[in-house]
Amino acid sequence: MTSTLQPSPKRDAPTDGSAQKPRPAASSRLNFRQRLSRFDVKASPYFYISPFFLLFGLIGLFPLVYTLVVSMHDWDLLKGQGDFVGIENFTKILGDSMFWNSIGNTISIFLLSAIPQLIVAIVIAYLLDQGLRAKTFWRMSVLLPFVVTPVAVALIFSSIFNEADGLANNLLNLIGIPDQAWKHDTFLSHVAIATMVNFRWTGYNALILLAAMQSVPRDLYESAAIDGANAVRRFFSITIPSIRPTLIFVIITSTIGGLQIFAEPRLFDVSTAGGIGGSDRQFQTTVLFMWELAFFRRDFGEAAAVAWLLFLLIVVFGLVNFLISRRIATGEGRPSNRARRRARGENR
Repeated sequence: MTSTLQPSPKRDAPTDGSAQKPRPAASSRLNFRQRLSRFDVKASPYFYISPFFLLFGLIGLFPLVYTLVVSMHDWDLLKGQGDFVGIENFTKILGDSMFWNSIGNTISIFLLSAIPQLIVAIVIAYLLDQGLRAKTFWRMSVLLPFVVTPVAVALIFSSIFNEADGLANNLLNLIGIPDQAWKHDTFLSHVAIATMVNFRWTGYNALILLAAMQSVPRDLYESAAIDGANAVRRFFSITIPSIRPTLIFVIITSTIGGLQIFAEPRLFDVSTAGGIGGSDRQFQTTVLFMWELAFFRRDFGEAAAVAWLLFLLIVVFGLVNFLISRRIATGEGRPSNRARRRARGENR
């Protein structure tokens, strides 16, 4: 007797012929420790950077907004807040010839300090990058003027440029040049103050540029030297294009610092006119003019307006920095192929 066995249908096979979908896994609830760990991963970076923003809001953003409020009021140093005047303080400042005189003095001192400072800093950084003996000693030596306080530097150079018996006039007398009015002549006073700025900041900028030069691949110099490029050509065709971003950073920071110069002209000649920039304001900078408005004339409203105008001027230089940075972004700090060919002496 034979029996026919038929396979039984599978239990999990769908009757309608459609594919069965897998069941979703049951979501397990996270315990307190797991939730705390997930919160720590997401929130910790914000807690780490929050001290900077808290300090910036406390000592940076709040004074900036408060200064804008003060600039729109008739605010006396002793009497305090007065009537709301709107932009009247700004119109008074923009119509004041002494304000424009301070702008001209600031730009003049900046140009006399920033340009020679940048050139000398590049040269010093290049020399320190050549593998000198006792390189740590030389690097620390160029940084020593930056360690000296601005007050000490100003007092020393004020004595050097003394018109009666200063070292500068004594050295000029040795070569037959008569005494110069370092503190009364406009241009000479700018040169003297720019010398103080250069003395203090050149070494600092040189070390920043040195750090950028040390990141340049050495094989570029070796290949250029093998192809016959001398040291000067390697410097202008490899070194300068390679440190362009750092170079622009130094230029912008020097510009901002030059626009905010205060200690050097304040202490250069304190014997004349209470130290507000010379007897004829021949070296009065914008920050020094703002200081005179606030503490000599006791007009906080106009002083705050000067502060905001200076802030807007700095913002303009910041925008210029942004535009220049976009222009060099494609280079990524490396010399282009054309620059490399120039360094190797190839004319294609």
